[in-house]
Amino acid sequence: MFSGIIAAVGRITQITPREAGFRLTVDAATLGLDDVALGDSIAHNGVCLTVVAKEGNCFMVDVSPETLSCTVGLAAPGPVNLEKALRLADRLGGHLVSGHVDGVGEVLRFDPIGDNRLLAIRAPQALAKYIARKGSITVNGTSLTTNDVDGTDFTINLIPHTLENTTLQYLQPGAQVNLEVDLIARYCERLLSAEK
Repeated sequence: MFSGIIAAVGRITQITPREAGFRLTVDAATLGLDDVALGDSIAHNGVCLTVVAKEGNCFMVDVSPETLSCTVGLAAPGPVNLEKALRLADRLGGHLVSGHVDGVGEVLRFDPIGDNRLLAIRAPQALAKYIARKGSITVNGTSLTTNDVDGTDFTINLIPHTLENTTLQYLQPGAQVNLEVDLIARYCERLLSAEK
């Protein structure tokens, strides 16, 4: 589990093809690796991946074809939002995030509003029912609050701190983003449908 509070912006520096999928080498930047062991989980743009090797300030993770088919931002070198898995004693600053991407959205607008940005995203139709006004949504691993929802489209206000400390600062219209809907909404739907 994760909180959606990005700890560092790292960089995918190398992609090595494997028999199935890729092995990514990630420069951890300011994400401390002293307490990271092989087998630990780290979220990469909201995708939970397992550390399979460490070397200096870099670590390696394997990405399966299934993961690559339903996410974005892991198939090429570049910046990536990083967050270590939560420990039971950690503060939950964002919301509960599983690290299992539900779908890929498209950025419609990324407009300056003073020193903030108004981010508008179109979600896949299947996810729209889980997105509520003033609800929680994870975009590229970042826990955010929606402002408005209109069908499959929703808006978010990004403050300077979020822009400065995540890869969201690089977004532009047409970009694709990983989305994870709120866990509670997903479980509520399952409970309600199981009663029928």
